[in-house]
Amino acid sequence: MTRLWTASDLLEATGGTLDTPFGADGISIDTRTVRPGDLFIALVGEGRDGHAFVPDALAKGAAGAMVHRDIPGATPLLRVDDTLAALARLGGFARFRTQAKTVAVTGSVGKTTTKEMLRTILSAFGPTHAAEASYNNHWGLPLTLTRLPRDAVYCVVEIGMNHAGEIAPLAGLARPHVAIVTTVEKAHIGYLGSIEAIADEKASIVSGLEPGGIAILPLDSPQFPRLRAAVRDRTVMTFGASQGATGRLMDMEPDADSSVVLAEIAGREVRFRLNAPGRHMAMNAIAALTATLALGLDPHIAARALENFAPLAGRGTRRKLALPAGNALLLDESYNGNGASMRAALDVLRLQPARRRIAALGDMLELGTAGPSEHTGLAEAVAQSADLLFACGPLMRHLFDAVPAHLRGGYAADSAALAPMLAGAIAAGDAVLVKGSLGSRMKRVVDMLDALVPADKGFA
Repeated sequence: MTRLWTASDLLEATGGTLDTPFGADGISIDTRTVRPGDLFIALVGEGRDGHAFVPDALAKGAAGAMVHRDIPGATPLLRVDDTLAALARLGGFARFRTQAKTVAVTGSVGKTTTKEMLRTILSAFGPTHAAEASYNNHWGLPLTLTRLPRDAVYCVVEIGMNHAGEIAPLAGLARPHVAIVTTVEKAHIGYLGSIEAIADEKASIVSGLEPGGIAILPLDSPQFPRLRAAVRDRTVMTFGASQGATGRLMDMEPDADSSVVLAEIAGREVRFRLNAPGRHMAMNAIAALTATLALGLDPHIAARALENFAPLAGRGTRRKLALPAGNALLLDESYNGNGASMRAALDVLRLQPARRRIAALGDMLELGTAGPSEHTGLAEAVAQSADLLFACGPLMRHLFDAVPAHLRGGYAADSAALAPMLAGAIAAGDAVLVKGSLGSRMKRVVDMLDALVPADKGFA
């Protein structure tokens, strides 16, 4: 088996020095998941210095460690000027040497889900490598590239941002053959200032496209004209429900846990079952199928492969809560939240055949001065979809006070206080949606609900 990284590759890619030559079969930045044969990279972050964990990584079988500080007694070491900068160089070297067709995904909503749909689809056509979880920032994207197997035929990366100017450098590192913008919404508007600025930042992903690369844009978005103008002379494909979209959602038949989707991909009809309910999930699927077309692959084979897709934890997974008097349903959307994704998740809650539909919502963050109005603006969607609202966080207080009194199940200052309140309120037959921005820590609520019952990752 060919090594992922030989000693000569590590030296050439990083410009560093080796005290003892070694190669590596994997890359790790976390001693909790380091495996024998990995290169452990000692990154320095907020409140944590990976150099302190080098001895532990080596003790667990790491082939060596990449460092920019002395570690007395530790060996073998790859010494570099700065581990974060060297990680980026490693990622760039891995992208340079691969023949894999690369797809990059950005957008305000749906990045990770679309990436996972592409992982599922492309795996039907050849060996496929894709980012773990939401590895989409200045260390996550290069880390994904460093792990790219030499024999991969396809690679799918995710590119995120919080501030202006962050996407273009990552796109330049990834050099995608296909770049997708899933949506343009008000996520991070507190940092960027306007929806137009968000659109401009998302559109900058095309700056990294390979020659002849294809941009895939959301035709239904009010920001589409701005996106289209920003990509200038690049080849563009579109997706949406509007006439003229390259990938067009024709019809969908939703039920509580899936949808039958009818789509048209460049004039060819495809029908498939998507094991994730909601129009937003169907639209992510259309974006992924359009990317498949851009890669020159058969959309019918792609649609059949997509039937094997399942949502990730925190992004729409469904779990049974086996309460003493019977089952309840947990809809885990705890990973992130903004106005568009909140409404989409509430739409899915409304589809559930339940005794009561309960929404447990945490603050949507990084909205700046728009925060209060964005939260209050969810009141109608909550009233249409939920029988009870449990809310936490200072911004969600605006929503809690805006809904009718009979919907107010309970309010708490934070997720730690909300979790036991919600756990004590749910009963057999309920469907419970848990959602909020990552910083709201709504996973605390999910963890408490999961702790009520034996582990059961399915729902029947």
